[in-house]
Amino acid sequence: MLLTDQLQQTANMTDNEQRIAAYITSNLPAVAEMSIQELAAATYTSHSAIVRFAKKVGYSGFRELRIAVAEAVHTNVIELNDVDANFPFRPGDSAQAIAKNMADLTIAAVRRAQLQLDETMLHKAASSIASAQRLFLFAIGDSQIRARSLQTKLTKINKYAVIADEYGDMMWIAATMQPGDLAIFLSYGGNIPQHTQVLQFLHRRGIPALLITGNPASEQAQYASQTIAITQNEQERFKVGTFASQVSFEYILDSLFAIVYARSYQQNLVQMKSNYAEMAKSNLLGDRKL
Repeated sequence: MLLTDQLQQTANMTDNEQRIAAYITSNLPAVAEMSIQELAAATYTSHSAIVRFAKKVGYSGFRELRIAVAEAVHTNVIELNDVDANFPFRPGDSAQAIAKNMADLTIAAVRRAQLQLDETMLHKAASSIASAQRLFLFAIGDSQIRARSLQTKLTKINKYAVIADEYGDMMWIAATMQPGDLAIFLSYGGNIPQHTQVLQFLHRRGIPALLITGNPASEQAQYASQTIAITQNEQERFKVGTFASQVSFEYILDSLFAIVYARSYQQNLVQMKSNYAEMAKSNLLGDRKL
């Protein structure tokens, strides 16, 4: 989760902590240069209050928090919040204005996702996909479209995935899965009851599952063998569409596919050329040129 998102999670904060969070949010560049004493004075709190706040938002202390603030300033993370992910356009906006906002939102969503990924996370997920005997994709609604996109790409490298939710056979499919298989769950809210039930079932049987979600606190994470939680400034229900979350899912899945492909780049390239040659030989391409 981005620091700016953590600072907005104020529901369980005291009044002092909310004041510290609000001050940091509004003064990121200044806070990156402040001492703990200066921040305490600016927020009318104390040295110990700053330390407690840092720990509440997931850091070991003020030093680690200030490093995160500096990184947020360096990456211009505050600019990623310029477009409202829930209502990226308003009545009366021109077509060009709407198109620009959608472009800005798409770029910001990808950038936000990229900033929350790390090498270890990507390596582990890609390794699980590459080594799995069979792949099963659990997703509904808009997320199933993203899953189908991954399914199509995987066929290019001779890996075949099943959309588990497609025909209402999710429970039967889960019952057939083996420890060498991999289940991939796509859910921005991370709270689909049937998915939670399947994850619990797979967890009991020792079958690996990769959960990709926008909810770091999802109950489902405790049953998945790996969770990639990428937050966006998008509400679960009150919004025009699932723009940011689905752009994020597409980006993550495309990145994982590219990493898997790159690990056997030459082999995959040779196979692709062979497949094209075979299709051309059998006239499966019609009049299309290679």
